[in-house]
Amino acid sequence: MASDTAAMGDLGTEEGVRRRDWIHIAALSTAGVGGASLLIPLVSQMAPSADVLAASTTEVDVSAIQPGQAIKAVFRKQPLFVRRLTADEIKSANEVEVSSLRDPQTLGDRTKEGHEDMLITMGVCTHLGCVPLGAAEGENRGEFGGYFCPCHGSHYDTAGRIRKGPAPLNLQVPEYQFTSDTVIRVG
Repeated sequence: MASDTAAMGDLGTEEGVRRRDWIHIAALSTAGVGGASLLIPLVSQMAPSADVLAASTTEVDVSAIQPGQAIKAVFRKQPLFVRRLTADEIKSANEVEVSSLRDPQTLGDRTKEGHEDMLITMGVCTHLGCVPLGAAEGENRGEFGGYFCPCHGSHYDTAGRIRKGPAPLNLQVPEYQFTSDTVIRVG
């Protein structure tokens, strides 16, 4: 009998340990599910809304742009200039000594391989954020045939590089890619 009582005592202890382990597991699981149910809405509310996601990229059809023409589009509520360069504009941009530029970049640095005739830049002067002229038909393109900011006199060449005036940098080239031969996706 003594051996039976000892066996029952061991059995009771083992049963108690199992029950305690199960209680710990259940409590931790409940706390984990509760924590996740609080964190998921908190994290998901920080995600960008649909209108912000829609504005984060812009697609532009460039098939109608003739050599020498430029168009204005909108990207993230700012003007975007898309220009198809002529062979002469490409030649004159490539003839410029890069070391003579304030912000040295070649035309190849500013365009995509295979599409050297398409220049995509933000239409915001790097001096004080004005919108330069030169993208619309008949606008003043400045001394270098690119863009001209009449507010403070910055002149950009056909590659959107600063050549004269107070602007410190070239017109910014945003991230973009050609999704086809005629459509670009900016952003």
